[in-house]
Amino acid sequence: MQRLNKFIASSGLCSRRKADEYIENGDVVVNGRIVKELGFQVGPKDKVSVEGKLIKPLKLEYYRFYKPAGYITTADDEKGRKTIYDIIPPELRKLKPVGRLDKDSTGLIIMTNDGELINEMTHPSIKIPKVYLVNINGKLTPEDGEKMYNGIEIETDTGEKKVAYAQVFPIELTNKSSTVQVTLHQGINRQIRKMFASLGFEVVSLKRVQHGTVTLDGIKKGQIKPMKPKHVKELMSYIAKIKRSANA
Repeated sequence: MQRLNKFIASSGLCSRRKADEYIENGDVVVNGRIVKELGFQVGPKDKVSVEGKLIKPLKLEYYRFYKPAGYITTADDEKGRKTIYDIIPPELRKLKPVGRLDKDSTGLIIMTNDGELINEMTHPSIKIPKVYLVNINGKLTPEDGEKMYNGIEIETDTGEKKVAYAQVFPIELTNKSSTVQVTLHQGINRQIRKMFASLGFEVVSLKRVQHGTVTLDGIKKGQIKPMKPKHVKELMSYIAKIKRSANA
């Protein structure tokens, strides 16, 4: 037996939070009866419908994808640009990305049909860290790194002003270029590029190397590989720990 909201979320329809909304709104029917009790328990033989549609738990799948440059992170594009689904095998195109990378960026994207995981890893209140390897033109100074840590105001795609934060660790610095590790806990589009631009730098290359506990280790550019169960479990435990800390 499991809670009704978890059963709904396991179908891939939505997150548990959204499932709670469906339940409270009277949109969920169990064995022909409307159920509004959030803690209601269901078993494998129960018939559950949401907004009139019968749902069943999905077999949850988790993959690591190493995105190459030149592809956008979407299922289709009105401008006809290449998308990551052009190089992902047809049988895996039902999976959705956990977050995005812009067209010119490379690196790790977790692909899954687990709607709850996608929501938790991208929700701004949970703040799952993302780690990037970034090369910029020019020499980054300690003062530049401090400014990024303390926050830089950037403009979002909608024209709204937001303060963006980043932790920067220098790896190799020369007078002409800098290679740095950048950690983000936010999800603003093109955040790293915009932050460096505000300091007078241009991003030459940007690669995401880690998201939560998941890394690029053992995977080549353009490849997509299933995550091992122990790595999925490790990620789930990490997310739960982050959530407990946020609620403490």
